[in-house]
Amino acid sequence: MTDRILVAPSILSADFSRLGEEVASLSSLGADWVHLDVMDGHFVPNITFGAPVVRAVRSASKLVFDAHLMVAEPAKWVHEFADAGADVITVHREADAHVHRTLQLIRSLGKKAGVALNPATPECEVEYLLDDADMVLIMSVNPGFGGQKFITSALRKIEAVRNMALRRGTKLDIQVDGGVNPQTAALCRDAGANVLVAGSAVFGAADRARAIAEIRG
Repeated sequence: MTDRILVAPSILSADFSRLGEEVASLSSLGADWVHLDVMDGHFVPNITFGAPVVRAVRSASKLVFDAHLMVAEPAKWVHEFADAGADVITVHREADAHVHRTLQLIRSLGKKAGVALNPATPECEVEYLLDDADMVLIMSVNPGFGGQKFITSALRKIEAVRNMALRRGTKLDIQVDGGVNPQTAALCRDAGANVLVAGSAVFGAADRARAIAEIRG
């Protein structure tokens, strides 16, 4: 965990016709991570991209590549995304019957392991996973599409997970994904989040560097 607020622009909102350039620009704009929203059309009702795209743009940036696997049976794909250059790999608690094993697999490959929770999934679902997780991702929209409205009940979950980690003395990144903009980012920071994913709020901004700075706070 870092005390600094990290901003992870999601390339789901980038211009895919010039994706390498979009990824390369993020460092100079002040971003910390590159967030990779991977969707398979099974776990979520949309399809985005897979490991070959991650591999293709890996050379465009030295930033942390943060792969969010919104896929069924994510353990099948961990090796591919690790080989493609992902530094952080996050899987959904709801998509994996053996998520504890998958988190251990991610770490065994030298990557940071994250576990994600959908809006309707209670925080107790990660309580016994914290020893094997580097990050908990709180979804503040239902996964599958960009540009959705922030679900405010996510704030209570962020606070609950942060308190859970503090009680255990566990160093833990708490990431928020969905509807994050400068206004909702402030609420997330106050609740205890330290990694903020933003798609349209960054890539749709007239001044992207300013947008990232405002999200960081």
